[in-house]
Amino acid sequence: MVQQTAGALQERQDLVRKLVELGIALSSEHNRDKLLEMILIGAKDLTNADGGTLYLRTDDDCLRFAIMRTESLNIAMGGTTGIEIPFPPLPLYDPETDMPNHKNVASHTALEAKAINIPDAYEATDFDFAGTKKFDKGTGYRSKSFLTVPLKNHEDTVIGVLQLLNAIDPKTGNVVTFSSQIQPIIEALASQAAVSLDNQQLIQAQKDLLEAFIKVIAHAIDRKSPYTGGHCERVPVITEFLAAAAMEQTEGSFKDFSLTEDEWYELHIAAWLHDCGKVTTPEYVVDKATKLETIYDRIETVRTRFQSLKDQTEIRYLRKMQQENADIPHLEQELSQTLEKIDEDRLFIEKANIGGEFMADEDIDRVHEIANQTWRDWNGQESAFLSENEIHNLVIRRGTLTDDERQVINDHIVVTIDMLEQLPFPKHLRRVPEYAGGHHEKMDGTGYPRGLMKNQMSIPARIMAIADIFEALTAGDRPYKKAKKLSEAIRIMSFMKKDNHIDPELFDLFLTSGVYLKYAERYLPPEIIDDVNIDDYISKEQ
Repeated sequence: MVQQTAGALQERQDLVRKLVELGIALSSEHNRDKLLEMILIGAKDLTNADGGTLYLRTDDDCLRFAIMRTESLNIAMGGTTGIEIPFPPLPLYDPETDMPNHKNVASHTALEAKAINIPDAYEATDFDFAGTKKFDKGTGYRSKSFLTVPLKNHEDTVIGVLQLLNAIDPKTGNVVTFSSQIQPIIEALASQAAVSLDNQQLIQAQKDLLEAFIKVIAHAIDRKSPYTGGHCERVPVITEFLAAAAMEQTEGSFKDFSLTEDEWYELHIAAWLHDCGKVTTPEYVVDKATKLETIYDRIETVRTRFQSLKDQTEIRYLRKMQQENADIPHLEQELSQTLEKIDEDRLFIEKANIGGEFMADEDIDRVHEIANQTWRDWNGQESAFLSENEIHNLVIRRGTLTDDERQVINDHIVVTIDMLEQLPFPKHLRRVPEYAGGHHEKMDGTGYPRGLMKNQMSIPARIMAIADIFEALTAGDRPYKKAKKLSEAIRIMSFMKKDNHIDPELFDLFLTSGVYLKYAERYLPPEIIDDVNIDDYISKEQ
């Protein structure tokens, strides 16, 4: 008798020890699928159960099959197996009558928030086991004992149900009832499991909220400018492609580079937020398609002046022709030449307004020449043909932005850093401002806003700089430029590499790993994807 009591006590202590160890393991597991497996497998181990199912409660009040195991049938679905569970969710309420579903033991357990211990399903009268019997008939299995326990979180809300099937007597191998001694142990496990699951759900909810917040910002930028909105979505793709390539290196500068799951998420967040400061950049600067564009393109006003100048010229010559002894043929020839010159000047100004890679000195001189002409406005007031501001814009040598406007654009990164540094990022996201704020820095220290050198920048920040440039060069949705062909974009970036503006080793990896082509084939139109001889651009030691 004493021996039996001692044995029972030892068995009880072993169960409690396993429960404690399992509880500790649950609290430290961050992978949701692994956590689900640990809960079910741990419960099966404690009860010596042949099978079990873990259900999770959905937002629409159903119990979703999350993981299933039956050892004797070699069934393993859900969790980390990657095998989908084919069974539909169990509704907690009838979809037609909205009445609570007490027919199914799992749904009843969830609704009543209490454990149910059934010795033999075939003898049970309180619940409908038709589905179970159908399963048994198809497999030759015999479902007998059931222990169904609710998983309640800290708010005493049922977030799932743990159901164990067929307790096995270790001595005889026979299916037995789940003992009244083991039930409190499983209820305690369910309580710990619920806390762990709830914590994970809360963490996931925070991640989802942050992701949604980021998407809202990208959407806001998109509403301001569809061009930069697309940029915000594509830069993270290139960033993550290149980061993954760096992590795969087994030799060279990046052989020790790795990112944990948290660090990878940190980079993902930073990439999405790298241009969040553009929410403050005026639309007419972000989307400035031509040199004279402000809220509208002032070229239309200039065209009106040219037309007015032509009208005034014709009137002037018609008056001359009406004079006595007027040389009509000569005046008509002069008028034709003058009108032709006005049209040529108009076409030149229209072309200069578009902007491009470079504006020559002689073109700048011609803008000033045209500007020095006069015309009469609707009030008869004689004025210079172009205003100082119009001249200032038309003589921009590259692109469409003045120095002041370019500074406004550049200031978005200062605003980005300022915005992100004000956010109370948790420890595992503390480097988001650094990663997001470094994509305009250059390896030689001539970048902005901080003028950092290569050794002052992290690898993720240098990766983002390359991603930002490559996306901008190949983007076809900018109003002020055409997309570069793939070979031209790589050639331009090779010059940046030589000038030590981008990380040379990362650029080489960008090419040799095929990241540039992987992105192009997925996101760029076929007409700009041409052949690139990467051997022309990678460092010799490669």
